[in-house]
Amino acid sequence: MKLKIQKINSEAVLPNFAKPGDAGLDFYSAENITLKPDQRQAIRTGIKMEIPDGYVGLIWDKSGLSINSGLKVIGGVIDSGYRGEIKIGLLNIGNEGFEIKAKMKIAQMLIQKVEYPEIIEEANSLSKTKRGEAGFGSTGII
Repeated sequence: MKLKIQKINSEAVLPNFAKPGDAGLDFYSAENITLKPDQRQAIRTGIKMEIPDGYVGLIWDKSGLSINSGLKVIGGVIDSGYRGEIKIGLLNIGNEGFEIKAKMKIAQMLIQKVEYPEIIEEANSLSKTKRGEAGFGSTGII
């Protein structure tokens, strides 16, 4: 697979794999901004991309930023038909402001194949399972 990537900001950093075998492409900020605690913002990357038909770009946290600084990705599905600037929705769940600088790694994207199920019709009932409707916490803690 080949990804076409277009810089719309000459200072933008192209997404890349930090190490061989990495699953996620690192994405970089194209702007300087400080996120206050509980503030959310769409951060510009300065790039557009062409994800092939049948695939999707899923945006995820950088684990170090998430654990160490409380910077969380919000939203994060980039459809193959989208041709606008890639923006990364971030939320600061930390107790202090977090300074994002241009050219800083802020998220990662996994490119994954999409299955398109055929929707048969609205069903009147579903098959029975051992779990049934048991939800949150139903499998226990240990």
